[in-house]
Amino acid sequence: MRAETSLRTAAAAAFACMIFTTGLAHAASSDVGASVVAAPDRSDDDRKTDARRQPAKLLDFAGIKPGMTVLDLMAGGGYTTELLARAVGKDGKVYAENAPAAPEKVLAAMAERMKKPVMANVVPDPVAPDAAFPEGVHPDVVTFVLNYHDTTYRPIDRAKMNKAVFDGLKSGGTYVIVDHAAKAGDGASVGKSLHRIEEATVIAEVEAAGFKKVEEADFLRQPNDPKDKPFFDMKDEPTDQFVLKFKKP
Repeated sequence: MRAETSLRTAAAAAFACMIFTTGLAHAASSDVGASVVAAPDRSDDDRKTDARRQPAKLLDFAGIKPGMTVLDLMAGGGYTTELLARAVGKDGKVYAENAPAAPEKVLAAMAERMKKPVMANVVPDPVAPDAAFPEGVHPDVVTFVLNYHDTTYRPIDRAKMNKAVFDGLKSGGTYVIVDHAAKAGDGASVGKSLHRIEEATVIAEVEAAGFKKVEEADFLRQPNDPKDKPFFDMKDEPTDQFVLKFKKP
């Protein structure tokens, strides 16, 4: 009887330890975004952008962790790229994709950002988004933030682009897309006029490349957005944005 009680006590203790450990792991992963955003050496301009971009939530949703390799598609001026660089740390690596034909202002902003010490683990990838990944590079995560709609009116093959992401990602890797939502039925027709794209269109295109949608988040949702204006005409009214996560089987 005493032996049986001891066994039960040991099992209960092990179970409690497992719960405690799991809770700590969960807390640690959810602290990554907050610690990155709170870094004291971030610029004032980036901090102002945080209010509408919710970067801590995005980093945690994407599952970014120290030591990871991440590729940031159409990285632009590097706001998201820098966040990723901070999150993966010195043992990780971030590839920042920007086509040579990107606007000069955008490329200049990224060049200036690359001077920061925190960007030491960032590798510029000066190719179009539908190009193959650098040889031997198989990221854990690919991010595409607020620019998928731009591929609808530029000479970019979206099917080829999504297939390149699928082929480049490691098995089990994830593809995270954020963009301004268009009205149901608009599809990819308002990419240039409204700088939006329909969520269902993105899902269909990405899944056609072999991905499976595994999660979505609502922290950038704005149900009162009429979806009839481009984001730069919205003034202080944020656009409705979808946040999607796809997985490579």
